[in-house]
Amino acid sequence: MKTIFPLPALLFLLTLPCRPAGAQQAPVEADVVIYGGTSAGVAAAIQVSRMGRTVIVIEPTDHPGGLTTNGLGSTDSGRKDTIGGISREFYRRVHLHYRKPEAWTLQRPDDPGKKGGGGPIFDPKADAMWVFEPHVAAAIFDEMLGETGAKVFFEERLDRGAGVKKTGDRIDSITMESGIVFAGRMFIDATYEGDLLAAAGVSYHVGREANAVYGETLNGVQKKRMKTHLFVRPVDPYKVPGDPASGLVAGVHADPPGGEGEGDKRIQAFNFRMCMSHDERNRVPFPKPSDYDEAEFELLFRNFEAGDLRLPFSPGIMPNHKTDTNNLGAFSTDYIGANDEYPEASYSERERIVAAHRTYQEGLMWTLANHPRVPAPVREAMKPWGLAADEFVENGHWPRQIYVREARRMVSDYVVTELDCRRVRVAEDSVGLGSYNMDSHNTQRYITEEGTVQNEGDVQVSPGGPYVVAYRSIVPKKGEGANLLVPVCVSSSHIAFGSIRMEPVFMILGQSAATAAVMAIEAKIPVQAVPYAALRERLLADGQVLDLPPNAAPRELLSSASLPGIVVDDEAASYEGDWTTSTSGPVFVDLGYRHDSYGTSVVPEVKRAVFEAKQPVAGDYEVRISYPANPNRARNTRVTIHAADGEKTITLDQRKNEGDKAGFVSLGGHRFEGVAKVTISNEAADGYVVVDAVQFLARP
Repeated sequence: MKTIFPLPALLFLLTLPCRPAGAQQAPVEADVVIYGGTSAGVAAAIQVSRMGRTVIVIEPTDHPGGLTTNGLGSTDSGRKDTIGGISREFYRRVHLHYRKPEAWTLQRPDDPGKKGGGGPIFDPKADAMWVFEPHVAAAIFDEMLGETGAKVFFEERLDRGAGVKKTGDRIDSITMESGIVFAGRMFIDATYEGDLLAAAGVSYHVGREANAVYGETLNGVQKKRMKTHLFVRPVDPYKVPGDPASGLVAGVHADPPGGEGEGDKRIQAFNFRMCMSHDERNRVPFPKPSDYDEAEFELLFRNFEAGDLRLPFSPGIMPNHKTDTNNLGAFSTDYIGANDEYPEASYSERERIVAAHRTYQEGLMWTLANHPRVPAPVREAMKPWGLAADEFVENGHWPRQIYVREARRMVSDYVVTELDCRRVRVAEDSVGLGSYNMDSHNTQRYITEEGTVQNEGDVQVSPGGPYVVAYRSIVPKKGEGANLLVPVCVSSSHIAFGSIRMEPVFMILGQSAATAAVMAIEAKIPVQAVPYAALRERLLADGQVLDLPPNAAPRELLSSASLPGIVVDDEAASYEGDWTTSTSGPVFVDLGYRHDSYGTSVVPEVKRAVFEAKQPVAGDYEVRISYPANPNRARNTRVTIHAADGEKTITLDQRKNEGDKAGFVSLGGHRFEGVAKVTISNEAADGYVVVDAVQFLARP
């Protein structure tokens, strides 16, 4: 077991008195007690110490750093200019490490970042580095913690049943399963699971909210919007193909997936971010689990047999010929549907779930490399790969921490939602910025109406730039926790958390939470009463980035329901070909618009968007079309109006928009009887074609 303590903490632990059986041990005290040594917990501890206060870090495992030290070396950073403070300092120290020639043990720093080409993996002119080996991250966190006076306790788990003592809405102490009691003036829950906040009686949610709850579009069940990580060939879900009575193969459930946009208790799939190597000097073969069951991989075999020969994992290249390996495709490292019980499960049940994930993922890699039902080209492509021999040596070269992409999420007086991510709503109490995609991995595998298997839940939509995370989203509701802050399981919807849940953001929020905790101690006030102006001043002084850049201005939300006439939004249109959702424009109807993929195909694909509405009465209507203009748009977008007296095609210059404030351009009056229909096409277009909404206004 690896237990590295900063020297003051190690000496403190060595001097703890032995507790006779039945004796009550005095609480271990500090100004701030942090439960969870994740990257957020480490950043929080550093900040508390730098502000001159005592701090305790309690980590249930035997190592700090969470996913940052456990394989997630390809930082999901989004906009780099949004990352400041201690978070930025960590990535700067990564860069300083790789400036040393001795850091490059297996390759040159100017080698391509990808096999077969690409830019160099190391940029000597940069001030930070965003890819790294797990042991390097661990050493840097150990170093940063060692520079503080933090007392660090490993392998101590909260007594979730009776371990939180409160007076009113203040936590007095927390007790571990071992019996050790920790008392503090402020507490920070920096766990991925939100165990402390739950045990303290703070409101939270598990699963996907319905879109209707917060006025979102990307939450809840998502079957129509999915584009990636799908079965692209028909694969039979039954043990005996075509025979439902034979039962389902592993990984498929019989229940209906739910209606589009409906909420459920499902959470996005977990996996281990394996550190692999394609360097024969530093790799070990993928092990075959002792409890290997090839029936777990029947869908994988059938998917190959259906003709999908994609290598089902994504090896993000790290220094020294290593990887941060992620999920890719229909059947990959994500163990879909196997983790729904994890957030609320007991410790022993969580251990069982994690062990099952490891067996599954180890079995998957062994299968890809060795099983005769795996096509020869795939097995051949697997030959260079194995686990990195010099990583996680004490754990069979396997990451010690599973990727808990989502568990509990606090529900406070401010819930960050899709509206925040899209900058339709901008909070005035920023404690950090997010910018990564609203990214949800699949949550379930179900049987389609056609009788084949399909995945559901994968959403990857850009917010269109940075957005604000509110201070109110990292503190509980007033009256629920006066001295508790939550920088990981923040108050957010499922889909918004899909963007927030990135390690740089967790470190940013950890620092901000710690700053507020110390300020609350000094002012003797609840965390909810910390004056934002003073908090903001200190955060900026400590290098945090709080403000939106000039090219990420707030957006105006136009609701189709509030506009006159009949408005058909792009969400209600039907499409030929793939159209990409975007929110980059400053004004759009509802929550986005769509565009084609101009210039990305050698042979352009003709795509059409059809907007159709039933008219209440036959008559003349003014047809108006909304779109965000831009110099990269088509000057010859074809708009066909299917009127009662025949089709009329109009050419629209989408580089210009001389319409009203809402962006609607009039296409004149047209008569419709029964159904009004408008088709927008990219045929022969000389730029991007965009579609947002079509409005039909009755004319006298």
